[in-house]
Amino acid sequence: MNETICALATAPGGALGIIRISGAQSLEILSRIFTKNLADARPNTIHYGHIVVVESVAVPQQQTPTPIDEVLVSVFRAPHSYTGEESAEISCHGSRYILNKVLELLIQQGCRMANPGEFTQRAYLNGKMDLTQAEAVADLIASTNQATHQVALSQLRGHFSSKLALLREKLLKLTSLLELELDFSDHEDLEFADRSELLKLSKEIDAHITSLACSFETGQALKQGIPVAIVGKTNVGKSTLLNALLKDDRAIVSDVHGTTRDTIEDTIDIQGITFRFIDTAGIRQTQDTVEQIGIERTYAAIEKARIVLWIIDSKPSSEEINNILQRIENKSLIVVRNKTDKGNIDDFTLPNHPLVSISAKFGKGIDKLEQAIYEAADIPALTDNDIIVTNARHYEALTRSHDCIQRVIDGLQMQLSGDLLSEDLRQALDTLAEITGGQITPHEVLGNIFKNFCVGK
Repeated sequence: MNETICALATAPGGALGIIRISGAQSLEILSRIFTKNLADARPNTIHYGHIVVVESVAVPQQQTPTPIDEVLVSVFRAPHSYTGEESAEISCHGSRYILNKVLELLIQQGCRMANPGEFTQRAYLNGKMDLTQAEAVADLIASTNQATHQVALSQLRGHFSSKLALLREKLLKLTSLLELELDFSDHEDLEFADRSELLKLSKEIDAHITSLACSFETGQALKQGIPVAIVGKTNVGKSTLLNALLKDDRAIVSDVHGTTRDTIEDTIDIQGITFRFIDTAGIRQTQDTVEQIGIERTYAAIEKARIVLWIIDSKPSSEEINNILQRIENKSLIVVRNKTDKGNIDDFTLPNHPLVSISAKFGKGIDKLEQAIYEAADIPALTDNDIIVTNARHYEALTRSHDCIQRVIDGLQMQLSGDLLSEDLRQALDTLAEITGGQITPHEVLGNIFKNFCVGK
């Protein structure tokens, strides 16, 4: 924390590159290789000049510096910077030579290269953000669609932290009342905590924690993409449909039965949500060993999918219907009637499951199918204030906190003594604090959180 760090904060190869510096000596070090002295620079100002090479720091005034690049330097003063420290950002041309040379000069003058995530780690350690907000930075960078961007931005703005702070405040009230009773345990006639009110409050807290934990499934779906399995008999147009959805020839299309022998995956965005489509081998009776393996993988894809598109081009048999229905428990099934360009097939409907008619070959009905897929995902409309848990660490801590509160509820109903209840409440408080970093967090935990950040963040 006492060292001044530097790193490239933009991806190499662009027209421009930004090098970030943070630490107590940031401006002093930068002034040695910049054509202006930044020691007295006002905060939140931008300065034009050149990065130069000075051969000797002893007598720089006797030399003609060698210019490296024409740059803009943004100055940020502590504590009003991203890291909470004296910091600066150098905006220069994106040449790899220039960027590497500027970093080399900074290191020569006393900087060291930053570790992955070290800028954000310093922001956390300097109280600029809590752990949930720090982790949201990584999620924001990694966001690939509108939904994940919105969720990460909400967390970065502190909505999740605020919710946890309210829960901890209520838990602290419960703990305080119980521990106050313990302090006056000699006075049997005194009761500071109404047990019925404590039970009501405990259930209320548990409902909020459970709601947050339950949102993790949606959060994971948004983050990783909602899996959609495309299944059906051979030659019904599964691969053609995948290509139509992707608007690209991703899968091989052939009239030969059994062409697709392995699963093929790709993603598309529908109304701001990422869907991960899995084209599968056609389901049929076969003696081909390789094709049988493909069919087994089809069943495995159905198992993992959240939505199943069952493609048909004729009225399915009772055996086919039963085979599909046996495998879609707790999943959304959409019946897709393909090849409508060849004329109407026999009427077929499956009760309680939507049916969409398309021609994958000519792209007809694809927009209706996409709408049906979006509705089947059943993702709630997100607002800026919605809190969706996307981090496994948060989910695990919420689950443990729920277990603690559940023991409190059971204990209140069993009339257990306050000292036993108080211990479980303390554990619940500590567990929620782990999420935001409100208590002392082991160095290994911090390292694990920030090690997956990109360098420069």
